[in-house]
Amino acid sequence: MGDLKTQIQDAHRFLAGRWEPPPSVGIILGTGSGQIADSIKADVKIPYPEVPHFPASTAMGHKGQFVCGTLAGASVIAMQGRFHLYEGYDVDLATLPVHVMAALGVSRLFISNAAGGVNPNWCVGDVMLINSHLDFMYRATPALGQCNASGRPQRRTDRYDSELITGALRHARQSGFPLYQGVYASMLGPNYETRAEYRYLKRIGADAVGMSTVPEVAVAASYGLKVMAMSIITNVAKPDMLNETSGEEVVDAAAIAAPRLKSIVENAIGQPDGR
Repeated sequence: MGDLKTQIQDAHRFLAGRWEPPPSVGIILGTGSGQIADSIKADVKIPYPEVPHFPASTAMGHKGQFVCGTLAGASVIAMQGRFHLYEGYDVDLATLPVHVMAALGVSRLFISNAAGGVNPNWCVGDVMLINSHLDFMYRATPALGQCNASGRPQRRTDRYDSELITGALRHARQSGFPLYQGVYASMLGPNYETRAEYRYLKRIGADAVGMSTVPEVAVAASYGLKVMAMSIITNVAKPDMLNETSGEEVVDAAAIAAPRLKSIVENAIGQPDGR
């Protein structure tokens, strides 16, 4: 498949040839985020396997295609589904789309995921803005972009844009729906957490847990992109009464939050100053 630089160049060349307007906004849509993709005035939809070096997305509820067009007055490229490490992809392949989005000219990236609730005060269907994370994807460190090519440590406080978070919270208050912010814990998966793991995550400060997002955020930050990441709470952990969670239940629960997520993203994209 060639090295990462070649993969980025090949995919960039292909997508730029299929869709002319350079995008200013990138979107990565996780489970339950289909309403955002449906709201895009699409110029073209491109299945991932058509793009050089891109695999198919196999996760439940992920259509596996780029949707390129206009949303809230901005030129956007949206991933309708992502690649997870638990699907067997290495971390550079899983984050390849973020490198390509940066090469296409994206300056803001909006990321969504479905997550288990660790914070007991939240409910199924709530949306959490990620303001920090706990990375348990051990040794899954992606190659970084031009802003951190040296591989030196970065300040992680800069990875989630505080102005985008503030703007989203303001919009939610004005629109009359609840919106929270908190810490996201990323796990390799594909298994859901045990009672002991939920207790541990709560004790160390996690509010939600999932199996994606953190590698994508690391790559986006290395290019200097403004990032806003959001978790849809699809189940709330009760370690003493832990129930089995199915993929179908996650998809159904995510649909509850879809209108709120759509409103948050469209408002953020449509702001003249990006927030």
